[in-house]
Amino acid sequence: MNGAMGFLDKLKNKAQKAKGRSKEEAGRQSGDPYLEAEGGKDRAAGGAKQVGEQAKDAAKETRRTFES
Repeated sequence: MNGAMGFLDKLKNKAQKAKGRSKEEAGRQSGDPYLEAEGGKDRAAGGAKQVGEQAKDAAKETRRTFES
């Protein structure tokens, strides 16, 4: 169960980053600095969450290594 949740979290984080990139680009194209900034915020939040997931994965792998 936990593995499936981790996978879904990673998928959501990637989707958030992609959505942020799209908003940023739309803001640039339309000259809307607020939309561009909102996109940057979404992209950064998704990236930070991805880093957190990677850290959790590394911790799990380290734990498995020492349990063996």
